[in-house]
Amino acid sequence: MTIIAALLSTIIFFGSLILIFSEKINRSITAIAGAVLMVSLGKLLGFYSEEAALKAIDFNTLGLLLGMMALVAMLEPTGFFEYVAVLAARASHGKPARLFVLLSVVTTVLAMFLDNVTTVVIIAPVTILISEILGISALPFLMAEALLSNTGGVATLIGDPPNVLIGSAAGFSFNDFLVYSLPIVLFAWAGALFLLRHLFRKELSKRPRSVKAIMKLNPAETLNDPPTARRILIVLGGAILFFFFHHALHVSPSLVAISAAAIALVWIQPDLAETLKRIEWSVLIFFGALFVMVGGLESAGVLEAIIGLLERFSGIPPVLFGVCLIWIVAVLSAVVDNVPITIALIPVIRGLGETGMDITPLWWALAFGAGFGGSGTIIGSTANIIVTTLSEKTRTPITSTIWNKRGLPVMLITCAIASILYTIVYNLF
Repeated sequence: MTIIAALLSTIIFFGSLILIFSEKINRSITAIAGAVLMVSLGKLLGFYSEEAALKAIDFNTLGLLLGMMALVAMLEPTGFFEYVAVLAARASHGKPARLFVLLSVVTTVLAMFLDNVTTVVIIAPVTILISEILGISALPFLMAEALLSNTGGVATLIGDPPNVLIGSAAGFSFNDFLVYSLPIVLFAWAGALFLLRHLFRKELSKRPRSVKAIMKLNPAETLNDPPTARRILIVLGGAILFFFFHHALHVSPSLVAISAAAIALVWIQPDLAETLKRIEWSVLIFFGALFVMVGGLESAGVLEAIIGLLERFSGIPPVLFGVCLIWIVAVLSAVVDNVPITIALIPVIRGLGETGMDITPLWWALAFGAGFGGSGTIIGSTANIIVTTLSEKTRTPITSTIWNKRGLPVMLITCAIASILYTIVYNLF
């Protein structure tokens, strides 16, 4: 019965993932269907229940995502993000190469504090508009924004969905990511930017047709509601400040994020219905359903079998084990998507810790592999899918072939840089 339960639960999990990323069916609906099937199978075979499924959901992760989404939902209508993008466009003086770097920097900084998915949803449409005004292809800018948001998001606790998951599971604080992840990410990001600048050198060398039109853009006109934007930025800054001290204050990141959202709602009093519409509820449902499915895998003994398999390699040097994990996770994340891979591997790493292995470095290997590996293919991360979909509205849509020629090299160089630096600083983890 145990073997049957393990086999059927594995089929449900990977079958759901295949359907999710085939993009033929809504991913949230597919994930919910997979979760229902997992619980139903568990009750039928006696290895899973509704109570166990509820316990499998990481509400700290969902709370953190919900709080940050609510803040962004209130800030977006003010035009603040368009304001920043137009400032970058004007600072470039219409030079594509300079605009490329400036938009890349803006995107990366936003991705470190808003999460990469939210960042590209906001920045990509503005980028397309600026490219149309200049009369140049939006493709290099859109790809760079997706790839560098993936890379830069690894730097902070709240920058990338896998980081939120890992931070919650490992008990890492906001400061832990700044100390251990940010330095490595800076080198990886610089390598990725240099490589992308080289790969898109032909597109970025073309002279724009309408430089004067960009210089005539008035950033102030894009800022619809300066007082509201100022208030939300104050609250967001306060939340980030509390993220630095949440460990010392013995409060969870989710409490900080939800409290900040509550303060902003009371202070600003926005149209609640409109704010709720802007929150990505489907993403939260998707995460929750994945937690339920992975909980089923764990209860069926699948993850225990994987832990036993990995234990056989515990004899190799720990640093080499960590480097191998970076690349294994990166490849899996490129093929499937980094979120479900991270959720599935968290209990595996916990299980290795129960065998006596020092797993602190492995958490960082998981973060680097999931974050950087997501750049490898179009389906490697949600940010990639969003940018690709938006590019279909332009004259040069992003195809799988184009992504493989540009995104895969970025994945390889960032993982290589991370592996080298991980090896050098391993004893500091």
